[in-house]
Amino acid sequence: MSVAVQRFTMVIMLVGICACTVVPKPSADISSLWQDQYFQSVPVLDPAAIFALPVEVVREVRLDFQQHLAQQLSPQMWLAQYLSAADGGFRYQDNDTRVAADTFYQRHGNCMSLVVLTAALAKVLDVKVVFQSVQVPPVWDHQGNFNLLNGHINVRLKVAEEGNVYHALATDLLVDFVPTETLRAYRTERIDEATVLAMFFNNLAAEAMVTHQWDRAYALLKVSLSQQPQFIAALNNLAILYRNNHQLVMAERVYRFALQLQPQNLTTLYNFAVLLDSEGRLDEWIEVNRILELERIRNPYYYYGIAQQAYREQRFAEAIHWYRLAIEKADYRHEFYFGLARSYWALGERKQAASSLKKALQLSRDDSWTHRYQAKLNALERH
Repeated sequence: MSVAVQRFTMVIMLVGICACTVVPKPSADISSLWQDQYFQSVPVLDPAAIFALPVEVVREVRLDFQQHLAQQLSPQMWLAQYLSAADGGFRYQDNDTRVAADTFYQRHGNCMSLVVLTAALAKVLDVKVVFQSVQVPPVWDHQGNFNLLNGHINVRLKVAEEGNVYHALATDLLVDFVPTETLRAYRTERIDEATVLAMFFNNLAAEAMVTHQWDRAYALLKVSLSQQPQFIAALNNLAILYRNNHQLVMAERVYRFALQLQPQNLTTLYNFAVLLDSEGRLDEWIEVNRILELERIRNPYYYYGIAQQAYREQRFAEAIHWYRLAIEKADYRHEFYFGLARSYWALGERKQAASSLKKALQLSRDDSWTHRYQAKLNALERH
């Protein structure tokens, strides 16, 4: 099974083909899509708890800010520096969606965690924020049987308005892991807090689905869609959850609902296609295959899968070719370079193997992979 996830919201997407009919958009009432009788009740976070901070944290932040007033920093600038990853204020960690309080204490999380913490601290300092969905190119990841498609979200700290006073040089401050220069190339879309909450709970649901916590995922998706009933990402996750629990009729109902909202949404088309294919509905699958075939080959894990198979079959030169194609699509994935390194090593090309392994080490953010790559690089350099 192949799945993709948008990590600012973590969307799960099964890759495949299907066809659909364009019809008027449905109402926001999605009550017919729920099947509570098939899932155990699981307690989940109250949405109000996402941005909540303990009293002692609020007191600490205000005191810290007051102590830095002598630096003549605006609340926006102080907060931006306080959260700066470059200064050790916050460390990026993938697959780590946290509420504001947990992120404050742990000082790490993904981009959603950073956005939530920033908004919570901004409220403490009476700074207004603007949430933004960033239209970055697809970023792929892989976990177990799931291909994960990552999106991006960030937040702007608004310049304070002081009556009729205009600050000619004042600008909003962007809080993001990604450098501002890089982000300028991408379109942003302003989103409201309800959408952020829908994304947050959909993130948690996708994380639960990866580990097969179906009851928890179902409960989290209900919260997500209660915040934003027409949130396509969560609808896709709900359909996949039904399919993984053998409720194919309900899965199809959710897919069709989502396609009524966005008939050309490729994520939904991919997802629905897997269901059609599994049921042998070949005519429907063929109708749209021409459209979606191009999308399939844009997925770097399509090439990575072929490379892995070639490596297992000891066709190392061929594996190198496919690993390189995967890298052309996603040159930020450490496992692609690791596969390349192994293939070069198998062919006795130690210099290329070492270079590829160093690149894998450079890109790895997870400690377990970093230690593994470092150990292999040390062993390689001893030979």
